[in-house]
Amino acid sequence: MSPRSYRMGQRQAEVDETRARIVAAARVHLAETGGLSLDAVARRADVARATVYYQFGSKTGLLEAVCDALADQGGMARLAEAFGLADPWAAVDRFVEVMGGFWAVDRVCTRRLRALAALDDEVGRVIADRDARRREGAAVLAARLPAAPPDAAGLLFVLTAFETYDALAAELAGTAAGDDLTAAVPAVARLVRAALGADQAEA
Repeated sequence: MSPRSYRMGQRQAEVDETRARIVAAARVHLAETGGLSLDAVARRADVARATVYYQFGSKTGLLEAVCDALADQGGMARLAEAFGLADPWAAVDRFVEVMGGFWAVDRVCTRRLRALAALDDEVGRVIADRDARRREGAAVLAARLPAAPPDAAGLLFVLTAFETYDALAAELAGTAAGDDLTAAVPAVARLVRAALGADQAEA
């Protein structure tokens, strides 16, 4: 490796580390305050405010990076498994499972993000775009189901929302499952199958 290539690689590693530190700071700030102040995130990440803008361009860019980090950590890439399964009900079950794992990654941060989306238009647009992708996936899976009701896509979308898992996990708090969001996955799967007509399809 040439000295120039080494320096470029070292520089890229430093940029990546700074970027990851800013995203981590944004997640903590969101979880602790329920807001997203770029000045506060910069201070927490120990960088200049200009560095945050250089890395992400805007608050929207930082929000997108936070959502991408949550998706990566939450294994959203595994959604491809759901769409690749031949059995349509197994595909829906996998969709429910993967979404549960994703929502569980940083429950507090996600809760704050979704609450802030109702108050801040910029956050709202980012969350709405992410929800639209889940809605599209739900529509694809629902279209494959035998004997599904006409509103199957909408039902699957609503039942795989963060709020559904969050509420069910809260109900399970204090049980053997504990207050673990992934503990809600079996309950969500049962609700989805009942709502989408699994019993009629299997009869």
